[in-house]
Amino acid sequence: MSPTALARRVRAFAGRSLTAFGGALGFLTRLPAGRSEAAWTAFSETPAAFPLVGWVVGALAALVLAAGGAAGLPAPTVALGYLLAVYAVTGINHADGVADLGDAAVVHGDPDDRRAVLKDTEVGVGAVLSLGVVVAGLALAGLALAGRPPAASTAGTVGVPVAVGVAVGAEVGAKAGMAALACLGDPAFEGLGSTFTDNDPAALVGSGVVAAPVALLGVPAVAALVGAVAAALAVLSWSRRNLGGVNGDAFGAANELGRVVGLHAGVVAWTLW
Repeated sequence: MSPTALARRVRAFAGRSLTAFGGALGFLTRLPAGRSEAAWTAFSETPAAFPLVGWVVGALAALVLAAGGAAGLPAPTVALGYLLAVYAVTGINHADGVADLGDAAVVHGDPDDRRAVLKDTEVGVGAVLSLGVVVAGLALAGLALAGRPPAASTAGTVGVPVAVGVAVGAEVGAKAGMAALACLGDPAFEGLGSTFTDNDPAALVGSGVVAAPVALLGVPAVAALVGAVAAALAVLSWSRRNLGGVNGDAFGAANELGRVVGLHAGVVAWTLW
């Protein structure tokens, strides 16, 4: 391949990656980016864009933890600010997936019965309970992060507060978990899930490369990443057994549950570390 042809390919790859990143920002956050059809298509074909956005969301939400700690604000106040920051950046679209899967989880029946509940506009007790657990889990994780003494990462890692590292690690892990659903899941039916699940499992390598720098943030951040991905894989497994595949709600639930599980895994690792 000639240098000119190689340069063209590199430019094309870089341009498509930026377009996919913009599409991911437009879908996964409330930030004003990636609303075009081209951005959406590029994002749906680029699973690595999921964890890339996780870095952005995690860093923005973690600013509240860093600023609150530096200002000496009460831990409950910082925790509330962190919770509000998460949803100010990401919106509440993914929480709808938690609600729908919560209702589907309490249905007694076969996958057809559970899929029917996913399309029902009524909110049941399963939705209320699942959303309550997620919001409470997020708030308690924020309280744990804000309440621990400030500490910087140890030698061999970058010098960021551990709480910030855990918040970023959990967010990157939650988005990497969504990428896992995109690469490993089969669609339960035509819809949002089927838009993403055409990706090859080999595309997970790119997601892993994007998520790998979390290791520089310290052991608790890595624990947060691993916990979040594990939660997403649990959602994938449950969806396969109970829905016959994944859909948009499964992606949303993987994100929200992954974040909460990742945060608590990071806090536990920080406590024991």
